[in-house]
Amino acid sequence: MIHRHLHTESDDPMLITSDNARALLHGAPWRRYAVLGDSIAQGVGDASAGYRDIGWAERVAEVLTAVNPGMAYLNTGRIGATSDQMLDEQLSRVLDFRPDLVHVSCGGNDLFHPGGDPDRLRANLDTAFSALAATGAQLCVFTVADVWETARMAPMRPMRPRMAELNEIVRAQAARHDALLVDLWEHPLRLRPDLMSADLIHFTTSGHAVVATEMIRALAQRISATAPQVGPARL
Repeated sequence: MIHRHLHTESDDPMLITSDNARALLHGAPWRRYAVLGDSIAQGVGDASAGYRDIGWAERVAEVLTAVNPGMAYLNTGRIGATSDQMLDEQLSRVLDFRPDLVHVSCGGNDLFHPGGDPDRLRANLDTAFSALAATGAQLCVFTVADVWETARMAPMRPMRPRMAELNEIVRAQAARHDALLVDLWEHPLRLRPDLMSADLIHFTTSGHAVVATEMIRALAQRISATAPQVGPARL
């Protein structure tokens, strides 16, 4: 299904241009970028007319490759993956890849249904974050957006408290492991009436484009914050 959108990729006010994205990530130190987790990590979503049919992580990888030719990219994300499955099926593969930049997006499937165990999710994410942080890689995460205010999302509104709980777990793990956090919960993107795919779970590719922009901006801030500070010349 292809969704019509209020904008196109060329005039969406929430996006930055390819040139600006490359300028922001100029000097990026990362050479091996990995993404693991669930369908959000994988980049699942319906196509939006006027936007490239590509997920957020692939967009970020494109820009990193443009500024660092030869950069390696691995995405092990899988539809339906729980945090248990991420640990069992993906973590060792990502560790073997030896990333220096790694994004974790997982937990929604753990809490999607009533009875999901937030303590188990918290422990699993801590295990993954600890193992990845121990390699020296820069960790990245984002929270899910509060998309349940629009009329179209009314059937999915019971999910909102569980996804808010997921976000709190993600925020705590990001703070514990010095992960780069992009908090999308209150991002204005959430109110776009054409944001969600037909399944009412995943962003359309227009949403992926905005997420990629926010990730690129956050990575640029981390580059700036960690760059050596050159003071004034001394005689």
